[in-house]
Amino acid sequence: MNSYRVGIAGFGAIGQAVAQSLDAGLPGLTLAAVAVRDPQAAPAVAWQNAKPVFTTIGELADHCDVVVECAPAAVFRELAEPVLTAGKKLVVLSSGALLRHDDLIEVARRHHGQILVPSGAILGLDAITAAAEGEIHSVTMITRKPVRGLLGAPYLTDNNIDIDGITEPRLIFRGSPREAAVGFPANLNVAVSVSLAGIGPDRTTLEIWADPSLERNVHRVEVVSDSASFSMEIQNIPSANPKTGRITAQSVIAALRKLTGPLRVGT
Repeated sequence: MNSYRVGIAGFGAIGQAVAQSLDAGLPGLTLAAVAVRDPQAAPAVAWQNAKPVFTTIGELADHCDVVVECAPAAVFRELAEPVLTAGKKLVVLSSGALLRHDDLIEVARRHHGQILVPSGAILGLDAITAAAEGEIHSVTMITRKPVRGLLGAPYLTDNNIDIDGITEPRLIFRGSPREAAVGFPANLNVAVSVSLAGIGPDRTTLEIWADPSLERNVHRVEVVSDSASFSMEIQNIPSANPKTGRITAQSVIAALRKLTGPLRVGT
């Protein structure tokens, strides 16, 4: 069994959840480092087993074999490039940022690094990637979110769309995941992940609805291919950050388990 030193970039709701699981114990995985904005003012944590160092995102790769990206999308390249140049593994949650820095895929190839995109708050990426081995005719994703989870999105601000106080579901966006990654950077990484698994960020169709009746984020994906037609829907319970589903951190933990586990289930 391989053994990996794991680093976490960012210590918000997802980063803390992943750190707690690693601290509690995951076979073959050790929490080695956590990157925060100011290591000198790092939070005091009562670790059970782990003894991670607090460091900067630029130096995180020096301490780890695998880095989990939970940091703001604005620092994505600053974090990712050193990890991939060092030939290490990068678990990416900000897949929208990966679209804006897709040359990093070539960096990973050249230096024998690897970019891993976990399922996050979406489902069915294994089925979509399998269908992509044949021909996918269409992928449509319909996202419905509570109003509070969409407030402040750049797309709403730039287009003077006011959803605060709406009383009925409202379609606020229809386009591609590439466009949504810019307009909704904190919300729609799931749509980018679906597009990367299937027919790409320009051919995938995405609808975003603000729904004041919802308490959970709801994502529905519909796929038509030469091997299967299928649809999937997930209703996510929000984490401490209302823009992120609780299952997101769990998907990262599941992805880490696959690195060392004796049994892997799913594509």
